[in-house]
Amino acid sequence: MDEALRQAVLNYTSNTAYRPAKPRIIAERLGLEGDQIALTKKTIKKMVQAGELEYGPNHLVLPIDPNHPARKGFTRDAGLPTSEGKRPRADRFVVGTYRRVSSGDGFVRPEGTPAAAGRDDDVYVPAKLAGDAASGDKVRLRLSASSGPRGKPSGKVVDVIERSTNQFVGSYLESAGMALVEIDGGVFGAPVYVGDPGAKGAADGDKVVVEMVRFPSHVRDGEGVITRVLGQRGAPGVDTLAIKYEYSLPGEFAEDALEVARSQAAAFNESIPAGRRDLTADVVITIDPATARDFDDAISLTRLDGGHWELGVHIADVSHFVQPKTALDREAYDRATSVYLPDEVIPMLPEIISNNLASLQPDKVRYAVTAVLEFTAEGVFVGSEVFKSAIKSRRRFTYAEVDAYLVERKLVTPESATARVALAAKVATPDMTPEVDRLLGDMHQLAMTLRRRRFERGALELSMPEIEIDLDKEGRVCGAHVEQNTESHQIIEEFMLSANEAVARQLADAGLLFLRRVHGSPDPRKSRALTEFVRSLNLPAENLQDRFELQELLERVQGDPRQPAVNYAALRSMQKAVYSPEEEGHFALASGCYCHFTSPIRRYPDLTVHRLIEQLNAHRGGTGPKPVQEVGALLQQGDHCSEREQRAAKAERDLVKVKLLNYLSSRIGDSMEGIITGVEKFGLFIMGKDLPAEGFIHITALGDDYFQYDRASHSITGRRAGNAFRLGDTVRVAVGAVDIDARTLDFRYLGRGTSSSRERSAGPPDKKSPRRGGKKPQNSGKPAGKKMTRGKSDKTGKHRRKPG
Repeated sequence: MDEALRQAVLNYTSNTAYRPAKPRIIAERLGLEGDQIALTKKTIKKMVQAGELEYGPNHLVLPIDPNHPARKGFTRDAGLPTSEGKRPRADRFVVGTYRRVSSGDGFVRPEGTPAAAGRDDDVYVPAKLAGDAASGDKVRLRLSASSGPRGKPSGKVVDVIERSTNQFVGSYLESAGMALVEIDGGVFGAPVYVGDPGAKGAADGDKVVVEMVRFPSHVRDGEGVITRVLGQRGAPGVDTLAIKYEYSLPGEFAEDALEVARSQAAAFNESIPAGRRDLTADVVITIDPATARDFDDAISLTRLDGGHWELGVHIADVSHFVQPKTALDREAYDRATSVYLPDEVIPMLPEIISNNLASLQPDKVRYAVTAVLEFTAEGVFVGSEVFKSAIKSRRRFTYAEVDAYLVERKLVTPESATARVALAAKVATPDMTPEVDRLLGDMHQLAMTLRRRRFERGALELSMPEIEIDLDKEGRVCGAHVEQNTESHQIIEEFMLSANEAVARQLADAGLLFLRRVHGSPDPRKSRALTEFVRSLNLPAENLQDRFELQELLERVQGDPRQPAVNYAALRSMQKAVYSPEEEGHFALASGCYCHFTSPIRRYPDLTVHRLIEQLNAHRGGTGPKPVQEVGALLQQGDHCSEREQRAAKAERDLVKVKLLNYLSSRIGDSMEGIITGVEKFGLFIMGKDLPAEGFIHITALGDDYFQYDRASHSITGRRAGNAFRLGDTVRVAVGAVDIDARTLDFRYLGRGTSSSRERSAGPPDKKSPRRGGKKPQNSGKPAGKKMTRGKSDKTGKHRRKPG
């Protein structure tokens, strides 16, 4: 929080002449404009969370002092105006983000809710009390005395403070002489009226962009206007275009930004200016995916006297081409990240920069910011230096080529669980010079040493296997494959992590504020829930808040049928990693000081770190002042970059869903194995093993039985022996029904997969390793729920959620 701005707001609202106003008005009255208005809103939000201010009706800001003249007519508890002589109402209000579900009901996540809390603190909003709120809107909610499902608090939307968006994408249709649009994703319960038939030349089934004029509510239909026709539903490229509009992803670069990029290209040559260290004679290589077009990191490695290692991590010097306060910088900040869609990349920087000038292409002189890290022979960090350099990459490798090389050199065995032997066998072992051959071998040795040490300090490997979809020439799905974390990936990962940590440590030691990559510790409530769940799987667990016990658990279940269940649950117990100047550390990496430094071509926070390093080096060299950054500005940058990152991730996931659903719509009846990823009293959510499509099986389609739902163990159990289903179980399913516009998939249950709850529960619980003792689990895992549901038929389609 910007302390000067906080004090200014506090002084202004404490003045006896102050009258309730919205945050924007307060900012304007303080003489602020532009980005400072957004920062004022964030500062006031944090002051409300800290109890220094309070929101009144219509998002008016109230001082906390009950005797302040601005509070006349308002109650402290209610924030509602009262009439003289009448007893003040005791209503309670919260402000938060509204989320609508397929039933029409919704939930509100109160502001200030910790990320680790998940949905535990959400407030239930019945459909008839949601007003015209749409998913993502910031709303003001009046809490009611009655409770919602599972004892959740419930409430009524009394004010939409801020719309998430007014632009939506959907499918055009005509009915009873009216033009309507069915908004994608089930955002609204009914189609939106869009005027006369044929508006903008739309035809039945076209994907269109709609600007909302009136949002629908429980008592009235929605109304909008078509602003663009994207094309016929299902036509090549239309699904990608629809997602880009739905998420307001950036389009073409502004002309003034392109002009800056062109001027940089015209000025660039391969000469090495003074002040930039010449490393072009060093043996430097890049390792990237086969489809990569920009190369933002390169590696060198040498042995020093005494057996020490000197690792060079060379990162594209984007800061040389993207100067602060230019049109190009404005565009990069607004985008904040590149977006990697299945069939298209939306870059953060124009391709003349990202794929040419800044890209560390082989056999070309390229500018870099180099971090030189020294380690002992055992991988103990000794020290680092970061400076501007010029390099010339000797060779561009793909991951598959390096995997093939490692297998050929017998640095990994064909039986190695992480060696992508099947793929590597298809790739010829690359020819290379002796010096490059030696470099690859040394890289593998040091990286595996660093990896071992990282896990010894408690680092966690929480990511689930990534499944890459395969597209044909028209952008349609034709298959999928699992992206494995092979040794070639791990080499680069370890070196990038080491460089990120070393740079963060340098900045922190210099007493500087900077954008860190923070990943907070799990919320104790989530950790307790995870512990109970793991015990219900017949696995020993005492306190999974302890990183070493959690690490041991993740290692224990590798290759076990329960592995997917444990990994899903562990991920759900974690907070999200975000950008912030706050010193929270990175829980998953077991690092107390961490930042992003290694990908400035595609991440704006990395670019800010590069600039700060340059300013620090100038200060140390006596050619510049010590860098000064404001906490408030960094908080604003961190929130913006985190939001853009999350937007990109959601867009990527949603487009994968749409493409997979299009693929499966022509394969009704096809069978596959899947993993149970969600268990509810009304049915099961299943993720396909080979295709990352999540579908639903209604409880009535599981057979003629009575099912008992147990929330604690994430299971439903029928009265018949063995008729039990638990999170993580493998089942055999068939594609039943696909609704691409609603983004839903229904599966038909065929039978058990390669493992089942019955098989898993047989026998005694796993023993604890000798290092941690052998306390017997307290929970036997037997269902203890109260809800009984009878399955009768193959009816599906009710209580569905979006796949994925």
